[in-house]
Amino acid sequence: MSSFSVKIFTPNSYLNKPISNITSTRLYATPSSQTASPAPAGATHSVDDQLVDRLEPRVEKKDGFYVLKEKFRQGINPQEKVKIASEPMKLFMENGIEDLAKLSFEDIDKSKDTKDDVDVRLKWLGLFHRRKHQYGRFMMRLKLPNGVTTSAQTRYLASVIKQYGEQGCADVTTRQNWQIRGVTLPDVPAILKGLDEVGLTSLQSGMDNVRNPVGNPLAGIDPYEIVDTRPYTNLLSQYITANSKGNPEFTNLPRKWNVCVIGSHDLYEHPHINDLAYMPATKNGRFGFNLLVGGFFSPKRCAEAIPLDAWVPAEDVIPVCGAILEAYRDLGTRGNRQKTRMMWLIDELGVEGFRSEVVKRMPEQALERASSEDLIDPKWERRDYFGVNPQKQEGLNFVGLHIPVGRVQADDMDELARIADEYGSGELRLTVEQNIILPNVPNSKVKALLDEPLLKEKFLPEPPILMKGLVACTGNQFCGQAIIETKARALKVTEEVGRLVSVTRPVRMHWTGCPNTCGQVQVADIGFMGCMTRDENGKVVEGADVYLGGRIGSDSHLGDIYKKAVPCKDLVSLVVDIMVEKFGAVPREREEGEE
Repeated sequence: MSSFSVKIFTPNSYLNKPISNITSTRLYATPSSQTASPAPAGATHSVDDQLVDRLEPRVEKKDGFYVLKEKFRQGINPQEKVKIASEPMKLFMENGIEDLAKLSFEDIDKSKDTKDDVDVRLKWLGLFHRRKHQYGRFMMRLKLPNGVTTSAQTRYLASVIKQYGEQGCADVTTRQNWQIRGVTLPDVPAILKGLDEVGLTSLQSGMDNVRNPVGNPLAGIDPYEIVDTRPYTNLLSQYITANSKGNPEFTNLPRKWNVCVIGSHDLYEHPHINDLAYMPATKNGRFGFNLLVGGFFSPKRCAEAIPLDAWVPAEDVIPVCGAILEAYRDLGTRGNRQKTRMMWLIDELGVEGFRSEVVKRMPEQALERASSEDLIDPKWERRDYFGVNPQKQEGLNFVGLHIPVGRVQADDMDELARIADEYGSGELRLTVEQNIILPNVPNSKVKALLDEPLLKEKFLPEPPILMKGLVACTGNQFCGQAIIETKARALKVTEEVGRLVSVTRPVRMHWTGCPNTCGQVQVADIGFMGCMTRDENGKVVEGADVYLGGRIGSDSHLGDIYKKAVPCKDLVSLVVDIMVEKFGAVPREREEGEE
């Protein structure tokens, strides 16, 4: 890979020198004279030999791409077999998408290879075929580091989904990102070209790749920020995708991998659920980051990130990311997909064992121990970003807008772009709670902005209190894995609960349609995970497992199951009871009587 030379400036002056000559990390091969095969009967095989075997990289580079070695292919999962059969990145890097896009779906479905291209390999280009609910149409996921986008980019995405009519829409995701829906295969080459022209990419955003780098949505404008995360998240995205050209160094991971850079005391970025989280800390007068690793959700296990006992100066953000990714790529298992996230590797090797593998892959084979000088205030009360808020730049404001469950139509996107140009600087910020922040609004324009019909009727700066923390995944309207419908139901249940009880503070409610928990129910005050159950008459109906007790911030905690298999029709009454018992809600009838 080519080197980067990027200047990063932080608002606190801890870092005021350029990050220069950041290059791809080197792979330091471990001894590989032993194989992973069982020793012959009667032979001795020491613990040290077994360790050498285990630390042999499981992948090797062939023709520019990493492939799983023959000796490690026993018991691998079906997705690994698809990768071995044909390199997914060739659809982009060797322009295979051009030929694929010319085929009819009738022809595509005649061949396992082309069917796998459409259903699996296109995910490396950010394209997800909705075979179950929108046969022949795709969801396209972008890369939008730090959730920052422009009016021109927003207009382009609106123009794409507009051509698909009712089939087209967009969603703000829980990783500060856009997903657009309704895309058809023949249009993909032109869409990819259009994305590039406005400075966007969808590359390496699905399957076994690094997902969108998350940062502080108030980066650079927050009066209380610790560090501006935008330069770091941008650099991470450029590094991981080779400036949107495709980076085969990191496209054959055992599973998906999430990264975030923390920039404020509020921990808007949710570090505890990321595979790698950069936590700002100083050491001997230098600015840098302590590292948390291994946070993830899956149907069978959810784990919070743990300290790696490592600190890196700001200029080593990229090398340590590369070293961790290489360790995971080289050593992660590729069998049961429920046991292939990075935390499973950390469990197997132990934190120190995993750390030593990271050190081997650092450019100087060195990694400092964690700093005790954390910059995050553990007692900080997380702030609400809705409404009008003063920026650090005098005379300017950011305005937080509530986007109900993240769903946006083409006309909405055009209006958001117009408003960003007319009242701000042509910029929009997406948040992990599926909302949007409009920055750089002068004091003189605030009143006119608040009078805009879009802000009065749909995307409210001051939403109802229970709507503020509402998050919902795609649900079975579009997603083939979702068991239940989520977005419309989340809005309906929340509205009904709000009519029945009064609360004095937001209660975060998250909905996910299946155990993959894209809606992150475990971090919510109240979480709903879709399932099928039976009602009082024994009829099979849509339902939800209800979670309680998730916390975000410095005292983060994953919620626990509260009640399983509740029919969806019974959720309103259950949530009302929970609100009264756990969150101090007051039934509105009593509230009105007391008045």
